[in-house]
Amino acid sequence: MDTMPSSATAAPVSLRIIRALAVGSLLALVALGLAWELWLAPLRPGGSLWALKVVPLLFPLAGFLRHRMYTYRWVSLLVWLYFAEGVMRAWNDPVAPAWLPILQIILCLALFTACALHVRLRLGPRKRKPT
Repeated sequence: MDTMPSSATAAPVSLRIIRALAVGSLLALVALGLAWELWLAPLRPGGSLWALKVVPLLFPLAGFLRHRMYTYRWVSLLVWLYFAEGVMRAWNDPVAPAWLPILQIILCLALFTACALHVRLRLGPRKRKPT
């Protein structure tokens, strides 16, 4: 029950939009991290090894494309590390312009929202147990 049916038409339109938001914000976060650390505002001239911070973001891509609920759940936790980095670099980054960490924060919030909505829609309404 971890995967959805293979046909794209089996999922409601709202779920397909949420999936597209999750994949899009994940890919945008990877692109931003690479561009930031290699070209836009690297900590060292010529780029830095901090670009490797995007590697963990590549792992959930396969799970997103296969519609695995578990992937959406753990990414909703992983994304907070990148959110915290964005907040800290917005607070005090000697090199980067202010819009870079703000964009990272926005992408993290979009990814978290998409993951949370995806899980909520897939699980459907839950009934409370009588106490």
